[in-house]
Amino acid sequence: MRCRHFLLFLSVLLVSIAGCRQSAVDGPVYKIGYMNCNSETETRQRFTPLTRYLEQKLGVRFELVPVDTQDFEERFVREKFAFTHTNSLIYLVLHEDHGVKLMATEKRGQFGPRTAGTIIARRGSGVRTLADLKGKRMLFGPQLAPSGYLAQYDLMLQAGLDPEEDLALYGIPHGSYKHEKVIYGVYFGAWDVAAAPALDLELMIRDGRISADDFNVIAQSEIFPYCTFGASPDVDPGLAERFRQALLELTPQTTVSIDGEEVKVLKAAWIDGYDALADSDYDILRQMARRANMPPYQKF
Repeated sequence: MRCRHFLLFLSVLLVSIAGCRQSAVDGPVYKIGYMNCNSETETRQRFTPLTRYLEQKLGVRFELVPVDTQDFEERFVREKFAFTHTNSLIYLVLHEDHGVKLMATEKRGQFGPRTAGTIIARRGSGVRTLADLKGKRMLFGPQLAPSGYLAQYDLMLQAGLDPEEDLALYGIPHGSYKHEKVIYGVYFGAWDVAAAPALDLELMIRDGRISADDFNVIAQSEIFPYCTFGASPDVDPGLAERFRQALLELTPQTTVSIDGEEVKVLKAAWIDGYDALADSDYDILRQMARRANMPPYQKF
């Protein structure tokens, strides 16, 4: 009789556990669209620990979705991303056109949650000022890169130069690692000048891949917000706030278990942390985009 009661208790317990597991599996899955910096593989490697951390912290399931820069807005609409991780210019596009709300801004390098664009030339090239850019060949980063295209385009416009008319030629490299290719393009003499993100210069110098003595920094933009997490306006405000707090609470010591190994979340993502900037901090970037007639403020 006792054995029968025990078996009945055990069967009820197993059904209960199975039901809990099934309800967890059946819970909603929230998509996080992560902008590819270089490749889908790199994006997954960098941000899987962060996504796992957010799952554990919030008690919900997330799907990491790598997205190419030029496809981000269309895929945001079509695939209904709950959260987004993009550069600051794409955040503005999503904010203005689709109501995406600011969650937190990434910190990395000397400017923390901000970044800048520079225009560089090889030392000894004779190119030292913005006026020297006339008739030169210039290599830009991707067109939606705020620190690799927009900032430099705006610097030229404010100096009275029209990149479309005053440069002999300008181009954008193909494939991955475009920002590094831009810097190496000047370093090896393939181009006269380049639109280099200040952060990439900083990191390449720190790693010994280039020397600061190799280049003239002709101009540097104002600093403006770096990469940004946003939330769809359809996301429950309570969940969005918990998501934001989870990002802000990250420290260099925060770890998650990946395939049996404890992985430091921020180190894996190549970042220093997150900061709570205000949307008004992005006004500098808004002004740049308006002057350059670029999304989301372009006029035809």
